[in-house]
Amino acid sequence: MGDAKASTSGERVRRRVLALSAGASHTVALLSGDVVCSWGRSEDGQLGHGDAEERHLPTIISALNDCEISSITCGADHTTARSDSTKTVYSWGWGDFGRLGHGNSSDLFIPHSIKALKGLEIKQIACGDSHCLAITADGEVLSWGRNQNGQLGLGHTEDVLVPHKVTAFEGVAVKMLAAGAEHTTAVTENGKLYGWGWGRYGNLGLGDREDRLVPGEVAAIAGELMKTVACGWRHTIAVAESGNIYTFGWSKYGQLGHGDFADHLVPHKVQSLKDKKIQAITGGWRHTFALDTEGRLYGWGWNKFGQVGCGNMEDQNSPQLVKALVDQTVTLVQCGWRHTVAMTDRGNVYSWGRGTSGQLGHGDAVDRSIPKRIEILSADGYACEQIESSGSSNCTSTTASNWISPAERYAVVPDETLGPLARRLHQTANFEGGELEVPGTSNDSSGDANVPDTDTKRMRTAL
Repeated sequence: MGDAKASTSGERVRRRVLALSAGASHTVALLSGDVVCSWGRSEDGQLGHGDAEERHLPTIISALNDCEISSITCGADHTTARSDSTKTVYSWGWGDFGRLGHGNSSDLFIPHSIKALKGLEIKQIACGDSHCLAITADGEVLSWGRNQNGQLGLGHTEDVLVPHKVTAFEGVAVKMLAAGAEHTTAVTENGKLYGWGWGRYGNLGLGDREDRLVPGEVAAIAGELMKTVACGWRHTIAVAESGNIYTFGWSKYGQLGHGDFADHLVPHKVQSLKDKKIQAITGGWRHTFALDTEGRLYGWGWNKFGQVGCGNMEDQNSPQLVKALVDQTVTLVQCGWRHTVAMTDRGNVYSWGRGTSGQLGHGDAVDRSIPKRIEILSADGYACEQIESSGSSNCTSTTASNWISPAERYAVVPDETLGPLARRLHQTANFEGGELEVPGTSNDSSGDANVPDTDTKRMRTAL
């Protein structure tokens, strides 16, 4: 890892991007050599650089040098990283409701290891808006964080500050997990699909609009075994072993891909992709992407900022081929809330959609409706040779500062959609122990009949 540190002293090392993950307004990449870099919004510390400053270009998280990171996963405003070799999981960013797993609700501006997971062999971590889950090699499912709708699957609605075992899955071999804003899904080794948490739009796939406090099994589809699952904010996407793709839940913006804007309470096949064998899926706040086995990428749903990648900013209620990438084979795609990132077999990384916080990684704050190559990360560009590093804090340090003063954290508030009274709003943020209801604060949800009036937003205040 010494070569990663040397990247700021004139010695350049060519690297390749191995994995990508995207949050609400930030993006993280894992590079060869166990290097992790991040960019975008950082007012809650989700970039891990020890400050609240936005980064418009990928920047190496120096605190993770020598931590042998093997996997990364973003929540909305927090981030996790996993080291398989040291059996350690790190988290940082917005800490309200215990989503970081450290036993409190404090924000962290540099990565800290989750003590409750130390020494466990973790197969996967899933992060939603305010909650997280993990699968261990022993088959246990653990969950922590926000739980107001039962999204932790623990049988109650109390928030949990450290990982707790989901006993409902005892004796069940869970293959993978996915987390939305307030709901969670799972696929088992025998191809069954489960959903729990907030179900107002049918996003649990259980045929109704009820919440579930424990995992509920989705009715099987004749002739299909499920292989993988992904969650958007309030919709769910699943792929069967056959390669067929199914979606269900909220569809006001066409994010289900069925050619209409109707919610579906049970899995419904995306007919326009029935002749494609889908290998990967991902969901954003209100948009969806699917990748087929030929490396072709299809996007649909909310497209206000160009996040569907089809060259315009009109919502799409059926899958659209991302034509800008047809000359390459796409190998990976990830949705943020309003942006999308992808990687090709040539080692090139692309991004598009909302760019106001620099989450696209191009060095500016511009929205884009067509994929643009991130030169600093791409093999046909600078191959990660010119990535700068953040401070010198190391993940093994116990004395590094992780607190930023309120003046520094909130002097600049980059939220682009909310009014001046409530610029730092989250759906689940703390307001001096109470709730501040701010109806119609978002330009894109004002007057939205599909968003229940009981959905309160709580103002985040400085510590």
